[in-house]
Amino acid sequence: MSEFRQKCIGKTSLVGSFVAIPHPVAVEVMAQSGLDFLCIDWEHAQISRDMIETMVRAADVHRVPAMVRVPGHAPEAIQAALDSGAQGVLVPRISTAAQAAMAVKASRYPPKGERGVGPGRAAGYGYRIPEYLAGANDRIVVAIQVETSEGLANIGAIAAIDGIDVIFVGPGDLSISIDALGPKGADRLNAAIRTIVGVTIAHGKAAGIFCTSPQPVGQWTAIGASFFILASDTMFLGAGAAANCAAARDELA
Repeated sequence: MSEFRQKCIGKTSLVGSFVAIPHPVAVEVMAQSGLDFLCIDWEHAQISRDMIETMVRAADVHRVPAMVRVPGHAPEAIQAALDSGAQGVLVPRISTAAQAAMAVKASRYPPKGERGVGPGRAAGYGYRIPEYLAGANDRIVVAIQVETSEGLANIGAIAAIDGIDVIFVGPGDLSISIDALGPKGADRLNAAIRTIVGVTIAHGKAAGIFCTSPQPVGQWTAIGASFFILASDTMFLGAGAAANCAAARDELA
């Protein structure tokens, strides 16, 4: 758990997954699958703030690092996720250097940032505040998601921001933003992803990307990406159910 950030910034190949089902059982099932980390999806799933803490706690039981993709840029959401005990945050839709700098400020304690001190779960509800403050800046992963045409245009300035650990590509939103949706836009999308990954690595940051299936992981590893979020619990549930249902019907036939 304590080595998670060092693995990220050291560009160790890591494979995680999103958790979108708002229940600790889903977290525990995913945590025992062999994944390197989990990312609780507060942005797109119907997860309440109090459930975030419960889900992080469930990941802690199995000693699997849990990040939280926060709903937006608000410092309050970033602090809430970190106070829950999350090992890091993934901040979506970062399109400018100023937004990237804001994510760092909200995630780091002074003098590196402006995160507020509170007696949350991460600090032992107040019992371990000095100990937590002493190590939090070195342990917390700050990952930002570049997924817009504006972010693509500003990737050099974004990647130059000190304190960003991982720059993560969201291919779905990026494809829509640059008008590269579907097979006809595949070459344009791939070129955009290569640009983001290349600039990220040139600035000494770790590059990551979302993959709906395992097959593209090797392709992006070859150009330097090292941080992968593979599908989600809901996607795995749906794919597994559909495959087994089809297999059962084949047996019936």
